[in-house]
Amino acid sequence: MATAVCARLLLQRSTHGFLFSSRTGPALSSPFLSRAHRLDPSDDEMYQRTSVSVMQKDPGSGAMIYSYSSRGFNIDGNKVLGPCALLPPAILQWKVGTHKDITEESVSLFHMLEPRIEILVLGTGSRTERIDPSVLALFKRKGIAVEVQDTANACATFNFLISERRVVAAGLIPPPVSTALSLKQE
Repeated sequence: MATAVCARLLLQRSTHGFLFSSRTGPALSSPFLSRAHRLDPSDDEMYQRTSVSVMQKDPGSGAMIYSYSSRGFNIDGNKVLGPCALLPPAILQWKVGTHKDITEESVSLFHMLEPRIEILVLGTGSRTERIDPSVLALFKRKGIAVEVQDTANACATFNFLISERRVVAAGLIPPPVSTALSLKQE
């Protein structure tokens, strides 16, 4: 039955000036699915004009993390020793030692901010560590997204979000001293 309907449809289209094809199915229903269709600027953003701008720190765009070490962070030229909390208006020392110290109490300053932050970026040291599920549930209830990453990636993510002018905060724990990079004098 379906084959007869398709054959009849093909004959009707071929007699009314449409291109006759032995292919049946979706190719006949839309000219956009055929290989002969060419894209023009209105069809695809690939053909639209692209502009490039040099990324520089805009005044008032927020704190940028320039570097980190096992001792702390360089944030906008300020040296911060140990773990820190970067909030939209301030840089604070954060009283945590490891990812295990990140509790509902230690993150309370992040969800009390006004205006409310969109994203909290947590840097957990040299590797990504699991955070207590109750902490993540707290932020979910407050409507704040949480990104948990190793400190190196957390710094990069924070800088990227700040450059996009997002309302973001970070809690960063410096990575421990790496023995792989230590120098031995003989």
